[in-house]
Amino acid sequence: MMEVKHDYKVKLFEDLGFVRKKCKKCGQYFWTLDDDRETCGDSPCDVYTFIGNPITKKKYTYNEMVKEFLNFFAENGHTPIKRYPVTARRWRDDILLTIASIAVFQPWVTKGIVEPIANPLVIAQPCIRLNDIDNVGRTGRHMTCFTMGGHHAFNKEDDFKYWTDKTVELCFNFMKKLGIDEKSLTFIESWWEGGGNAGPCYEVITHGVELATLVFMQYEKVGNDYKEIPLKIVDTGYGIERFVWASQGTPTAYDAVFGDIVEKLKENAGIEDIDDRILAKITEVAGLMDIEDVGDLKILRKRVADKIGMDVEELNKLISPLENIYAIGDHTRCLAFMFGDGIVPSNVKDGYLARLVLRKTLRYMEKAGLTLSLKDIIQMQLENLKDLYPELLEMEDYIMEIVEVEEKKYIQTLNRGRGIVERLVKSKNEIGLDDLIELYDSHGLPPEVVEDIAKEIGQKTKKEVKINIPDNFYTIVAERHEQKKEETKDKKEELPDVDVPETELLFYKNPKQKGFEAKILKIVDNYVILDKTLFYPEGGGQKYDVGFINDKEVVEVQKKNNIVYHKLKDVSGLKEGDVVKGVINWENRERLMRNHTATHIINASCQMVLGKHVWQAGSNVEVDKARLDITHYERISREELKEIERIANEIVLKGIPIKSTFMNRNEAEQKYGFRIYQGGVVPGNVLRIVEIEGVDIEACGGTHCENTSEVGFIKILRTERIQDGVERIEYTSGINSVEEIQKMEDTLIESSEILGIPPEMLPKTVKRFFDEWKEQRKIIEELQKKIGELKKYELMNKFEEVGNYKVLVEKVEGNPKEMLNIADNLAVDNAIVVLLNDNGNILCKRGENVNMDMVELIRYVAKGGGREHLAQGKYGDEFETIKNKVIEFVKSK
Repeated sequence: MMEVKHDYKVKLFEDLGFVRKKCKKCGQYFWTLDDDRETCGDSPCDVYTFIGNPITKKKYTYNEMVKEFLNFFAENGHTPIKRYPVTARRWRDDILLTIASIAVFQPWVTKGIVEPIANPLVIAQPCIRLNDIDNVGRTGRHMTCFTMGGHHAFNKEDDFKYWTDKTVELCFNFMKKLGIDEKSLTFIESWWEGGGNAGPCYEVITHGVELATLVFMQYEKVGNDYKEIPLKIVDTGYGIERFVWASQGTPTAYDAVFGDIVEKLKENAGIEDIDDRILAKITEVAGLMDIEDVGDLKILRKRVADKIGMDVEELNKLISPLENIYAIGDHTRCLAFMFGDGIVPSNVKDGYLARLVLRKTLRYMEKAGLTLSLKDIIQMQLENLKDLYPELLEMEDYIMEIVEVEEKKYIQTLNRGRGIVERLVKSKNEIGLDDLIELYDSHGLPPEVVEDIAKEIGQKTKKEVKINIPDNFYTIVAERHEQKKEETKDKKEELPDVDVPETELLFYKNPKQKGFEAKILKIVDNYVILDKTLFYPEGGGQKYDVGFINDKEVVEVQKKNNIVYHKLKDVSGLKEGDVVKGVINWENRERLMRNHTATHIINASCQMVLGKHVWQAGSNVEVDKARLDITHYERISREELKEIERIANEIVLKGIPIKSTFMNRNEAEQKYGFRIYQGGVVPGNVLRIVEIEGVDIEACGGTHCENTSEVGFIKILRTERIQDGVERIEYTSGINSVEEIQKMEDTLIESSEILGIPPEMLPKTVKRFFDEWKEQRKIIEELQKKIGELKKYELMNKFEEVGNYKVLVEKVEGNPKEMLNIADNLAVDNAIVVLLNDNGNILCKRGENVNMDMVELIRYVAKGGGREHLAQGKYGDEFETIKNKVIEFVKSK
């Protein structure tokens, strides 16, 4: 095992006379200029001393501090770079949200695959972490959305920028420039691990608050062991909001960062100012605690109440309304970044997390009694952020629309939820954490709403149901969804490992070449590996090419480790070392090229019609048709679909050239942005960029036409909602579109001929028939009801007395709906009705005075399900056997 040692002494400490000490409270080693200091300076060893006592030479707003940070490091040899989106899915597939500034360089830069954009560099990166969401507003310091200032250096053996000495010096000088007292600073020796990497670090503290962490990433963690990595990375994290807070000395970080918004919300909610000393005491006590679990918040309240001589309930009553306001201030900024960066609320991935934050915000707003709308508050955030992040304001229309749609969905969820909770309350005496999570995940019901409904039902039914909502409920839920889950993929035949050079891909050099010669490097089972190929292997959602190698049919083409595997029906007669002739099925290839190019065109058209939030969520390009999945917050309307199709065909008719070039990853990202990753994360340092000038630019490895005019007519066939927040569009191009339209025409003409009318009369005629059918159905339903009523008199005398119940088990004619009509007339008071028909259907219904579960009954005598009062299913036993089982079941109750 490698022994890891690190000397935390740096040149600055020597030059200025820092001393190394051991904290008498926590035992950690730290460096300080204060000879008399005995503690490390961090909470809980030291209290906050900056509240009411700003520690910088001037007070900074959030915008001012971001600029101060970037300018300082720019003046000290660092290149400022633009922020990355808060949704990390744009460039990596292992996490959902951007959780730190180093996350923007993982995995490509940190693994040495891609050179950094600049070196050294500085970034002020908005981040989102939801692991503390339940503490937001309550502790004075926790936030879901925060900005991590990071200056980073990526050091190679032959290009070493700087390491510990300069990192500490830069940090010290930045603090000095802000006017922070040098003697108040402590540098705690610590150790950092994350994402499989590790290294020593300093935690930089002043006046009880940690302002920065300086990490020196130099090891890879393998099990319990460490090994040196070739790239030594300076990974720093400066808490911009904490600097703002310390510069203003306000009771909470929320007052410093969201001050103007907090004041407007307080005024709107009619909340009177609370004594700053009480707020400061809450923050101070919270700083002395590690707020992590359910009990900690209750302890926090008790300690604060004791310190200020106030009853806990009285303190809760006083402080809770303001805590709601603080949380709204934080959450709305979080939503501004989430929606501004194009996240679409849904029930999966980052969309799920966005909806969680939004609905929690709406709940806080209900509690606060605000007359301001969520749109109003997010508008305030956009105005505050526009100086630094004008791109968020550019998304304003989408943000406002998505908020409106989501608010309506939330109201619908609450309306549907009552019945769900009612059924749960009837069947349980306690609603536990798993129930609450299931209700939230599957039905969108917040636990507080469940509790309110359960209490209301309990008062009416005199049944008390125990519900215990953990203070960290939303943290638990967020953590379950925050890590990106592995995608479920179709299982394919495992390709054998081979030791051969990478395959040369000829289809990029000459996309219209149909035949080629190549050398066989390896034959394994029915797979043939060539030194070069024109056959496109399946990838990026596109189907593989087929054709022939000599006279042997190629039925499948796959790629593994940049080696192309050609699967043949028969490999007899072929041997390694042979030079063979390959010919691709050109008709198939052309159709694939058209459909793939159409995918780019449709995607661009969707963005033009629906908005910039549209992002490709998946695609599948086949020979006969293609489909594209896009993120969108509601169903695409018929009018929108027609406009998408019209624009797509306009692009085709314009005959725009399509260019494919290979570019350095950094160059492509800087030039075109992250929208190039429409098809998902593309690995490697070199990207193939496909550009339809003025229409679409993507990193894509598929085969495409050379001009949009080659695509031919694009016809959208259908759309469907494959999951919440994702629309699927299916379409064809070229000759495939002609074939689809001919099918539609055949259907239209055939339908017209059956009805004996011209095609243009079809809509009116169908509507007339449909209206007549509806009228007939009403008459039939009325007759069924009357039959049911008449049947009642026929069956009334066939009930049997079983205990306190009247039981009827009878075979009747009719479908399940007709059976229900009969049962509705008979299942009253203390009656239990079981009806069967000759098609194997069975129905169990009870009267209002029967305390028995019909689902239990149907599952005892047959198979089925339903609700307590009505169950339906299928039976297999003889009638007499079922009748006896019914009687037996009722007697047992």
